[in-house]
Amino acid sequence: MSDSFFSQTARKGNIVHLPGTGPARRLRDQDLAGFLDYWMAMRKGADVPRRADIDPRGMSPLLSEAFIAERIAPGLARLRIAGMHLSDLMGMEVRGMPLSALIEPQDRDRLAELLVDLFDGPARLEIGLTSVGSFGRPPLTGRLVILPLRSDLGDISRAVGCLVSDGPAGRTPRRFTITSSEVVRIGATSDAAAAPLTLDAYRADQPLDPVVPARVRGNGDRSHLRLIETD
Repeated sequence: MSDSFFSQTARKGNIVHLPGTGPARRLRDQDLAGFLDYWMAMRKGADVPRRADIDPRGMSPLLSEAFIAERIAPGLARLRIAGMHLSDLMGMEVRGMPLSALIEPQDRDRLAELLVDLFDGPARLEIGLTSVGSFGRPPLTGRLVILPLRSDLGDISRAVGCLVSDGPAGRTPRRFTITSSEVVRIGATSDAAAAPLTLDAYRADQPLDPVVPARVRGNGDRSHLRLIETD
């Protein structure tokens, strides 16, 4: 099937980048909890949802930060499609790039181990992130949530995720170090009933051809979701 997950334009004002403290942070926590709730609901009695069952309208508060990734080797996943926030962080389109491009080199082996858990477990992941500040680059903290999906072929080789961070990117590219990680193993269908649908509980198709990322031209308007679509 075609990955046209983000083939819609967000209305101006619908997507906002929230600060990391106070009421705004609590609202973002609610958005992440809703993201997990939606994934859990789409399981429909199975261990993980099917990619075909994921509708972007179910995660609209985080659409700019969301992505779909494809497993291409043990410990390696490639971004099939992604919201504008990820491109903002890298200063370029991220379609076709490995997810590890967002991570500092010294932590990529750790990410690879977590991705093995994600697809082979299967498991749900929450990863704490930080990006050290420098000239023109304010310090950032972020959270990376990744949830496994089944492809049309029935194998667990897709994932839906989101990366939220707490401020403007500044000079790009921005890459993150991993400050914490939590792996939540997914059991049988009873896992859905046993795990409360809260963020606190969460913490406890065909292959793509290679794509060379292209630079994103800044147009001064960040209110729209960039269309990133593959066949």
